Order: sequence, then structure tokens, then C-alpha cells
Amino acid sequence: MNKRPKILVVGSLMMNHGIETSVIPEEGQTVMGEDIQKSPGGKGANQAVQMARLGADVTLIGKIGRDQDGKELIKVCKEAGVHTEQILYDDTLPTGSSIVLLEKVPGRKVKKRSIIVPGACMAITVDEICYLEDEIEKYDLVVLQNAVPMEVNEEVARYAYEHQVDVVLNPTPVKKLSKEFMQHITYLIVNEQAAKSMTGVKIHSDWKRDWTRFNLDEARVASAVIRGRGVPTVLVTLGEKGVIMNTPERFYYKKAVEDVELIDPRAAGDAFIGAFCTRICTDDSVGKVLSIANYTAALSISTPGAIESLPTSKKVREYMEQKRDA
Repeated sequence: MNKRPKILVVGSLMMNHGIETSVIPEEGQTVMGEDIQKSPGGKGANQAVQMARLGADVTLIGKIGRDQDGKELIKVCKEAGVHTEQILYDDTLPTGSSIVLLEKVPGRKVKKRSIIVPGACMAITVDEICYLEDEIEKYDLVVLQNAVPMEVNEEVARYAYEHQVDVVLNPTPVKKLSKEFMQHITYLIVNEQAAKSMTGVKIHSDWKRDWTRFNLDEARVASAVIRGRGVPTVLVTLGEKGVIMNTPERFYYKKAVEDVELIDPRAAGDAFIGAFCTRICTDDSVGKVLSIANYTAALSISTPGAIESLPTSKKVREYMEQKRDA
């Protein structure tokens, strides 16, 4: 990578609490869990750290509480090389947190369920980020998620649009997006569940015969519906089935990396987005961008934790060489 992209991420910093179980309890039922782990994360922090570990010059803006969780998040972001000077503090609310349930049954796909308690993440205001209007043009890319107030996202996207800076939106958790906001987005990246929530189109898979088989026509329709709302380029990540990318010029499909041991999928989407954002700012072809993003996500799911699972560019290169030689 000859050029070091300069990227702004506005998003969440959260402390994750991951719980592994073979049975998700029903109402009134108590079950035994296998493991519980605390790890720093949040979509904003995850994506920023992944970009920094892949060589980007990343600034992260979000809001945390004045507590130990906030200190730990700042520390891990700094260690990864993320600029944290613009992160804000809330004097009353705690740092955001999440509960991630990982349902692991031998021979079956690992299922992930998440509950977010946003805390200070949702306390950031437009007034606190309005200075970006005068600074945003120095960035090559702006990256957003739906884990901060919508009015903050809308304002940051407007600043970027008016200064001709590309914007990536990962609209998770899924919320209603205004027409004007959608028109300020350059790349919208969703998973299958978010695509269904936004469009009503379910992308069917053949789970009994082959996990990697899916209905490509349904994927085309879902991405086309979102593009019809004003977003030029839409990506739908499909897990072990790969990723599709629908652009004004053409439609792309890139298969996922094969023979990957699935240990912890919680940061896979953020690993993909971090790699995509870093590489899309370079002269790489779209095919290469998607391939590197897939390999980065594959490495993440084969490592436990959230931020802990996000690989460096050296590890991604070595992994790609290893897979090619296998």
C-alpha cells in the first residue's frame, strides 16, 4: 500500500461481555454457560483499530464514561495507533457495554446474538462535533455506524458530502434512514439480517446441503432496493458465503475464504469493514479490495475476542500466502 489513507471514524466504544453456551435459554429457563469473557470493542473502536492495524492513519470520535471501561478502551485504541484525542467524556453516564451470546453446538454454525447498552455512546451531540465542518476535508474517508445519535451521523455525513469526502455507513443497529442521509452515503455495508430489515428481501441459503450456497438473485434485488434509495454502492456481507457489491458500473461477488475454523464471529463484520475502508482508499482493484477484506474477516473469526481478534497487515499477508500455498 503506497498511500496511507487518512480516515475519520465516528462511532461507539463499548466493553463487550461474551458468553458461550450450547443452549440459548427460553422464557423462565436457566442454563449453564461454558465461558464468559470481557473484551474491549464497540463497532467504532473495532473498525478504527482494524484500519490502524492495516496501516491507515485513523482518528476516532465517540463518547465514553469516566470509568475503568473507558480507560481500557482508550488504552487499546492508542496501542493500535488510533488517534484518540477527540474522544469525548460524559460525567454521568457509564461507558457503553454489550452482551454477546455465542451459541456453540458441535457440527453446527456458531450463532451470535447481541444486546447493546449504549450508555455514553448515545450522549454525543451535534454541538460537540460541529467543528468537523471545518476539518473534514483533510480526510480521505469518513466511516459511520448507527451506534451514535442519528442527528450526529446525519450532520457528519452532510459535512463530508459538501466537501466531497466519501462516506461509509454500516447501519447497525438497523434504524430508519432519511432520504437526505442516504444520498450523502457513498458506500453502505450491511449483513444479511440488516439487508432483510431494510428491504424485506430474505436471501435464502441451502443450510442442509451446503452453507456456501445462496440465492444470488435475491442478493441482487436486496442491494438494488437499497441503491434505489440514493446510495451509489451497496455491499451485503454473507458470512461464509462471501460478499456482494452492487455499484453504478457493475455487480461483484467474491467468495469467502474456505476451510476457516470458526471460533468467535463477533468482530468479523468490523474486520471486513476496516479492511474494505483501508483498501478502497488506495489504487487497488475492487476484486483485490474485497479479497483482502474477506481474508481479514476470516482471520478475525478464527481468533477469540473482539478487538483482540483483529489482525495486522503482516498477519493478513502471511495468511493469504498460506492459503494460496495450501
